Amino acid sequence: MDTQPEGTVISDPRGQIVYPNQAYARMTGATDADGIRPLDQVLASEPAASDAIYRLTNAVRDGLSAQEEVRISGGLSRGANGSLAPVWYRIKARALEGGAEFKGPLVAWQVADISEERAEQERFFQELQEAINHLDHAPAGFFSANPAGRIIYLNATLAEWLGVDLTQFTPGSLTLNDIVAGSGMALIKAVKAEPGTSRNTVIDLDLIKRNGQSLAVRFYHRVQTARDGMPGTTRTIVLDRAEGDDSSVAQRSAEVRFTRFFNSAPMAIAAVDAEGHTLRTNARFLDIFSGVVDRDAIDRRVKLENVVHERDRETFNKALAAAFAGQASISPVDTVLPGNEERHIRFYMSPVTDLGGEAAEEAAVISAVETTEQKALENQMAQSQKMQAVGQLAGGIAHDFNNVLTAIIMSSDLLLTNHRASDPSFPDIMNIKQNANRAASLVRQLLAFSRRQTLRPEVLDLTDVLADLRMLLARLVGKDIELKIDHGRDLWPVKADLGQFEQVAVNLAVNARDAMPEGGQITLRTRNIPAADAAKLHYRDLPEADYVVFEVEDTGTGIPADVLEKIFEPFFTTKEVGKGTGLGLSMVYGIIKQTGGFIYCDSEVGKGTTFKIFLPRLIEEKRADDAPVAAKEKKVEKATDLSGSATVLLVEDEDAVRMGGVRALQSRGYTVHEAASGVEALEIMEELGGEVDIVVSDVVMPEMDGPTLLRELRKTHPDIKFIFVSGYAEDAFARNLPADAKFGFLPKPFSLKQLATTVKEMLEKQD
Repeated sequence: MDTQPEGTVISDPRGQIVYPNQAYARMTGATDADGIRPLDQVLASEPAASDAIYRLTNAVRDGLSAQEEVRISGGLSRGANGSLAPVWYRIKARALEGGAEFKGPLVAWQVADISEERAEQERFFQELQEAINHLDHAPAGFFSANPAGRIIYLNATLAEWLGVDLTQFTPGSLTLNDIVAGSGMALIKAVKAEPGTSRNTVIDLDLIKRNGQSLAVRFYHRVQTARDGMPGTTRTIVLDRAEGDDSSVAQRSAEVRFTRFFNSAPMAIAAVDAEGHTLRTNARFLDIFSGVVDRDAIDRRVKLENVVHERDRETFNKALAAAFAGQASISPVDTVLPGNEERHIRFYMSPVTDLGGEAAEEAAVISAVETTEQKALENQMAQSQKMQAVGQLAGGIAHDFNNVLTAIIMSSDLLLTNHRASDPSFPDIMNIKQNANRAASLVRQLLAFSRRQTLRPEVLDLTDVLADLRMLLARLVGKDIELKIDHGRDLWPVKADLGQFEQVAVNLAVNARDAMPEGGQITLRTRNIPAADAAKLHYRDLPEADYVVFEVEDTGTGIPADVLEKIFEPFFTTKEVGKGTGLGLSMVYGIIKQTGGFIYCDSEVGKGTTFKIFLPRLIEEKRADDAPVAAKEKKVEKATDLSGSATVLLVEDEDAVRMGGVRALQSRGYTVHEAASGVEALEIMEELGGEVDIVVSDVVMPEMDGPTLLRELRKTHPDIKFIFVSGYAEDAFARNLPADAKFGFLPKPFSLKQLATTVKEMLEKQD
């Protein structure tokens, strides 16, 4: 140890020196053995050094090796050599095995003069600071960013250009997204290096200043990638492209404007040579086709046909050839992305002629726009028009069917009056009537889909409605399926037809049951959704408003995507023959739409399906003239005696319906006059001198429809009672009448008893 340049001293557990080497004696200024002191005594007058010795002693006591660096004026010899210059020392301490004679471990202290090393560090830091100062105030901007895009260094020049306060800047507090405008990020992200290499590229783009203004710059951008493929930090020199001498201002300005247009254009743009290889592309091109080709492929002049789906390449290449030939008008090419057929792209071709210089290679300019949303809207519109057309057809067919069924049902009733239960023909007549009623149910479903059925809306509390339905639904879904109902708190009222809403709930519950042949769980759920929350749901066509939501959720098989888009179409069914008409969900759709609500379906194959019905919140307005509940007119009870002696004018263009109605009313004692149209009805009224007690009229008739007949009759007979019969909803024609028009309504198809009851009640009703 005597030959070592570092001073070394070994002390026992009591701090007494066991062994010092010559370098230690020389450092501490000792001239003989008696002058050598322990290190803690040598440094006792230096507070900072004493603290360091204390920390080192504690570390050794804990069995650790440690070191400290201390600065001592005049050195350990306290200026014995005549110099009071500060000296830097590195002090190390570690424990040694002391043996039995020392009764504990020894401590080895090592002291090294590191003044030259510290001076070298100081010189390095000064030079580094000078370099940073030069970099900070260079005439070019500079920044470095980590792989996450966070800026870890920004020089003063670039900070000044951007309006960034460097005193507030900390590494990572700014990102590239904060300073790069428009689609410039796509250009930056597209630059990648192979593992273990670096890559330099030049990018023209705009930066965003803190005041919102843009700054046209040119990036000399360097990226590097580690051998394991992990991206490293980027280093980028930034030049202000707006600067230049007076002679180049116009040219530079034009170049900047073009670059801004090229890189910020909302469509993808690519220049190609005569063989269809890309020469240059803009940021939007890299953005749209990022999953198909990368920047490296583009730099290697990839063939543009590679971004076109294989099935459309022949059409694309023909259009490209037309552009190469200088053809001015070329039809756009619609295609999808290779490997992602859900994204639709439309290409436009333009020929390039008479260009020189750098652009001499260009043979055509290709622009492309993504039309995915447009295609989706077109499909939605086509589907909507299809549903509307089917609805109109269904409504028309249903109206005609209702006339036929009305005649069948009333004829059956007339036959039943003459054939008792003991008659051999009785079962056949009942079978005719029952099947006619079954057909009437199917017609009602068609009308529900076409939104032409008659609704009787009333104020509903869905909590009460579902509570009343629980027993029925439990029986319908069976014992293998758990039925759960989650009631929302303080549900808002809604206005809907109670019977139709119950039909919706039953239909959805039965569909959910059929989706779980091996059992599962059906959850009916209600809740309020305020307008602000509804806006966040992003359901198509759902206006921002307050809603009460009714959900039917199952844990069944789920619905595939190709089936999901067709579930509301009439006659579409996935059930076996005889197990479904294909009208259930279309009926639900029609009822909800006619009620003013919205219905959506979320489904995942193998997990289940949820139908969500949004019903508008009803905000009731109490009027001052509303009568108290106790004073309101009592509900008219159903008539039990259906006979009468009044004079009835029956107006119906369908002969079978009119004949059945005449016989039905005559059998009850009424005097009946019949007319096949509104015009004929007016003539009969004139012949009778207005001696008619009640008019029963169809709505849709040739020459003059029912509403027009009502208006004409009320001109001369304002108090005449009037009943409309129709296969359409009441509100389908009531809107064409004055708001105060009073009339009764009987939906087709109806039975003999229903017709007689409605006439009797209308005659007894007090206006």
